[in-house]
Amino acid sequence: MLKNFWKRGFGLIALLLGLWLVVDLVSHLVAEIFWFEEVGYLTAFRLRLKTQFILGAIAFLLTAAFLLGNLILAARLQYPCMDSGTTLILPNQKTLNPNPHWQEKFQEAVIPKNGITWRWLLPIVMLLSLLLGLMLLYYGQIILGFWHNSISVNAITPSVPSIFEVSSIFQQLQNFKSKFPVITNLQQWQQVLVQIGQLFLLVGFILAIAVNHQFVLIAIAVILSLFYALVLSSNWSKFLLDLNPTTFNTIDPLFKHDISFYIFSLPVWELLDFWLSGLLIFALIAVALTYLLSGNSLSEGKFIGFSQQQLRHLCGICCLLMLEMAFHHWLARYQLLYSTRGVTYGANYTEVAVQLRVNTALVLLSSAIALLFLWQMLFLRSNKKVIKPIIISLGLFLALSFTGNFLFPRIVQRLVVQPNEILREKPYIERSIAMTRKAFALDNIEVKTFNPDDQLTYSDIQKNKLTIDNIRLWDTLPLLKTNQQLQQIRAYYQFLDADIDRYNLKVAQDNLASKAQSQIANSNPKSQQVIIAPRELNYNSVPTEAKTWINNHLIYTHGYGFTISPVNTVGAGGLPDYFVKDIGISINDAGTLKTSDESIENSIPIGKPRIYYGELTNNYVMTSTRTKELDYPSGDENVYNIYDGNGGVKIGAWWQQLLFAEYLKDWQMLLTWNFTPETKLLFRRNITERIQAIAPFLRFDSDPYLVVADANPDKQQENYLYWIVDAYTTSDRYPYSDPGKYEFNYIRNSVKVVIDAYNGSANFYVTDPQDPIINSWTAIFPKLFKPLNTMPVTLKSHIRYPLDLFSTQSERLLTYHMTDTQVFYNREDQWRIPNEIYGDKPRAVEPYYLIMKLPTAESEEFVLLLPFTPIQRNNLIAWMAARSDGKNYGKLLLYQFPKQELIYGTEQIEARINQDPVISQQISLWNRQGSRALQGNLLVIPIEQSLLYVEPLYLEAEQNSLPTLVRVIVVYENRIVMAETLEKALQAIFQPAKSTTPAIVRPVE
Repeated sequence: MLKNFWKRGFGLIALLLGLWLVVDLVSHLVAEIFWFEEVGYLTAFRLRLKTQFILGAIAFLLTAAFLLGNLILAARLQYPCMDSGTTLILPNQKTLNPNPHWQEKFQEAVIPKNGITWRWLLPIVMLLSLLLGLMLLYYGQIILGFWHNSISVNAITPSVPSIFEVSSIFQQLQNFKSKFPVITNLQQWQQVLVQIGQLFLLVGFILAIAVNHQFVLIAIAVILSLFYALVLSSNWSKFLLDLNPTTFNTIDPLFKHDISFYIFSLPVWELLDFWLSGLLIFALIAVALTYLLSGNSLSEGKFIGFSQQQLRHLCGICCLLMLEMAFHHWLARYQLLYSTRGVTYGANYTEVAVQLRVNTALVLLSSAIALLFLWQMLFLRSNKKVIKPIIISLGLFLALSFTGNFLFPRIVQRLVVQPNEILREKPYIERSIAMTRKAFALDNIEVKTFNPDDQLTYSDIQKNKLTIDNIRLWDTLPLLKTNQQLQQIRAYYQFLDADIDRYNLKVAQDNLASKAQSQIANSNPKSQQVIIAPRELNYNSVPTEAKTWINNHLIYTHGYGFTISPVNTVGAGGLPDYFVKDIGISINDAGTLKTSDESIENSIPIGKPRIYYGELTNNYVMTSTRTKELDYPSGDENVYNIYDGNGGVKIGAWWQQLLFAEYLKDWQMLLTWNFTPETKLLFRRNITERIQAIAPFLRFDSDPYLVVADANPDKQQENYLYWIVDAYTTSDRYPYSDPGKYEFNYIRNSVKVVIDAYNGSANFYVTDPQDPIINSWTAIFPKLFKPLNTMPVTLKSHIRYPLDLFSTQSERLLTYHMTDTQVFYNREDQWRIPNEIYGDKPRAVEPYYLIMKLPTAESEEFVLLLPFTPIQRNNLIAWMAARSDGKNYGKLLLYQFPKQELIYGTEQIEARINQDPVISQQISLWNRQGSRALQGNLLVIPIEQSLLYVEPLYLEAEQNSLPTLVRVIVVYENRIVMAETLEKALQAIFQPAKSTTPAIVRPVE
């Protein structure tokens, strides 16, 4: 009775748990469908979902069918357990066991002379169990990697896991080397506890195998089926790309395949290799354990041997495993193209001369061994004449694997390559240089010579007035600190980031007095470089007492407004000068932001600058409820608003509230009385998370930037705020391309994403139609991507060359600007990113945006610039510029200085600044009495055929930091000036005051 009660209880618990999992899965799926329908990409989501389901189902069914089928067959062929008191007599003895079933089994056994005794049986069983345990731990780490990747904000499609092999076993064993001698922090204690936990799991697993191997092996087979279903379904993008390849029209120099084979097909083959190897290794170990542990072998202390049927079964699995090994070594031939051994990346002399041939030989040898196992399975004979060739071939395979992969390459590298390395490696160095430059688009850089003539005059400064007027005196960091003090308005507002952009300002010239002249000036707007900073709402900064459910989800719903500051002007007291600031009353419209004058208001559309989707909007909110939302503070009171945008999913019906309460695990939604039939749920409001959910196969830039533009065609809403995010197509499978410190070795800025800060709509515009990867994605998701010419002109004028891509290309250019193999081999012309003093500490110079006229250009434009220095010296060697305007967008220019001339680098200029007695004395005075002087970004500005160095100097209090711009330092040639303004500094350098005091002449006696 009690037994039936527990049975029913466990059955009920299992039923309830299953129902809960089904409800949770269905609610998650339906909620995602509603969300993708809201953003307009339900078709893409359906295709992705269908692909994942098909891949997962195929992987699960095939894995489960194969593993469970083998385990069931092994259970049928295993020796039955003996009854208590039955004596085991081996068949090579004179008398057989009287049990006829035993006799039938034993008479077919292939048995050693005295069977396998306890001394050998126990270590074999423990070793096989340990292998299975290590295999499960290895796959568990892969699952954790998938989990962390899925919850990462900037997660991309996971890479192909490595197969479980000997190196994996050694890696697992090394992980168990605990760090007991030096444990200094909580993280190290956690690592030790994890290692101990893994050891206990292994011991428990081995004991479980010994106690009830059939149940444990079946459970592992089901778990592995789910594991492979997850792995293959998570890599859905690789299968879709393989089905829709686009040719690169570039051939790899070794195997003569188009690059598309490596980008699109090779990852899929590697996934199949990972799947099949694990499948067959587990099947072989599980079946062997089933036979070894059958017939009470452990308790009896002896295993009588394998029957002929058992051997046929094992030979069949071994045949498949050796075929898979042949497939693995066939793929290993292509993986030589990503070798990191040698002087350059990719297959070098040793790989081509030795390992390529070894892998080819291993393919043939594995296939031959598979045929031997097949012959043994079909025509099984227990005599040594048949078994001996298998043992010899397996020994030869292991010997060739060791010598070919470890011994021979080292001998050839040491005796053949190293004495004549440059001669042997020259063609492979050429391949690596050419392919790396192509993969990172370095071959598209236009190289020119920049030879400073030191003839810059004040008239040249006046000719380049637009460049001078846009020299950045304000850095983003001090501006953000100032905004936090002056523009944050309330504690719950936050300026997370500030970005450099340019706006066309319709500003009339001072000498134009009449209205007609003013209109003429407005028709020719002036390009002005500015810093724009969005004012977002950070709910974490709300006072603890006010952190209620209603405030979190119904009232504090959005940020409001932004600030725009010119980069080159200073307000009263050395503070930033604002074009747009505050939340107050403008000239024409109450309730919006305050502009500096009417011309700014006419140039920059403001409207109702509500930010419902941004970088800090990490919580979900409900809008159009009975509770009004906080819009913005106005004096001692607050102004409230009700959201009327297009974003959000309707949850007015009770079943919708129930659905999303389960999806969000927020049951308060079912208890509130604030909802109306028009209530909407706005979730996934973080813009990076939002677009990552739509296109997880793209890599997104780390710096989204806000744009104020009139890009709303219907004019129904006064929302002019848009986020622009650069997206990249990447791959780690471009042959011979050196990834350096990056996870990829191919990158293109193929997409610009525009997100409406009010409605949440996201549009993906293709900016590089020459990229084969984005062309494949466009073929897969034709409704997801739009051509760039459909982007509104007002937004297109704000696109810029992305910072992350420029930094990546700059880092690769440090080495791969060298195209001569001898120079590359010697690394005699390697570059580096120079350092500067920022604040009071050295750091690497970061790329900076600048409005300037390039030496070969006809007018000023918005460029991204970075200087370079030689690796062991401090003088400038080159500078690179990326263009961002109009038809020149995306073009890269590299200006190299003559190597025989000394051009001051940023570190040398910083040294001159800090060694100047007047400047250093003034900085020392400011660094006293509760304040400190901060040196800003040192900008290297090319003007005509000369270089101008400009560095702002800020003064900051140690408490309640409010940085002010106090001085501007300008360096040109051997002249250095520190003045209150840039204009005064330039005049001091190029128009030095002449002495009016007459000379005193005395006669010499």
